[in-house]
Amino acid sequence: QPGFVKKEHVREGAIVIDVGTTRVEDPTRKKGFRIAGDVDFDEVAPKTRAITPVPGGVGPMTIAMLMQNTLKACQQQTGLFV
Repeated sequence: QPGFVKKEHVREGAIVIDVGTTRVEDPTRKKGFRIAGDVDFDEVAPKTRAITPVPGGVGPMTIAMLMQNTLKACQQQTGLFV
């Protein structure tokens, strides 16, 4: 959901990686829409140490590596290996 993550959801100095992409209607744009992330960038950015923009922040390879590392962390914490 575009802009779902607000400043109250983020700790001071956090690193935020926004991988969400949603088309939002925007009649001022040539295509009639713009791409928005799950994080309300303008509200959250001042609170963070680093934040990725949408669009242009992460690509498919970054998303794949994030998922792989999340799975690995879960396996290490639970001892379950699937």
